[in-house]
Amino acid sequence: MSNTSTPSNTSTSKSAVGKLTLRPVDAQADAELLHRWVTDPKAAFWLMQDAKLQDVEREYMSIAAHEHHDAFLGLHDGIPAFLMERYDPRYVELVGLYEPEPGDIGMHFLTAPSDVRVPGFTRAVITAVMESLFADPSVNRVVVEPDVGNKAVHALNEAVGFVPEREIDKPEKKALLSFCTRAQFEAATGRTTAA
Repeated sequence: MSNTSTPSNTSTSKSAVGKLTLRPVDAQADAELLHRWVTDPKAAFWLMQDAKLQDVEREYMSIAAHEHHDAFLGLHDGIPAFLMERYDPRYVELVGLYEPEPGDIGMHFLTAPSDVRVPGFTRAVITAVMESLFADPSVNRVVVEPDVGNKAVHALNEAVGFVPEREIDKPEKKALLSFCTRAQFEAATGRTTAA
């Protein structure tokens, strides 16, 4: 995986809530926006509550420079609304914690804090994120490791086809290791991917 693999520049998905587009994070230009998002109380599971602006900029510059980790800003009808990170679990996040299979890709996602509730928005976001990951024909399975206490994300993951395997101890949290194959995603969502 490299920073030029799918989605390289942008990825667009039509959903019930509008057009969802992904583009690579610009660490310097997007740092202030991302800082607001990751330090918001609603983003507690992102584990950056005490981050300073320069910490966020440094983190996303590091991701941009990493051969096996990418970050994408999600736009909802052209307005920044979510964040997605994609990583190769053989080298990032899960090294030594499970046995990776060929075609595994790791993912994190975060919706922006908002006082306006859009019914179905977060589910549309995770569906678009998964579609963008499976748009790469080399991806067979998506791996996630959310905090065991993040019940809202467990329900969203299940809605798009993730199956929990087991709890694992990461340095920063106790996580629920879960997997979603292309077939599981398609069965759960009724979407067809481009494999």
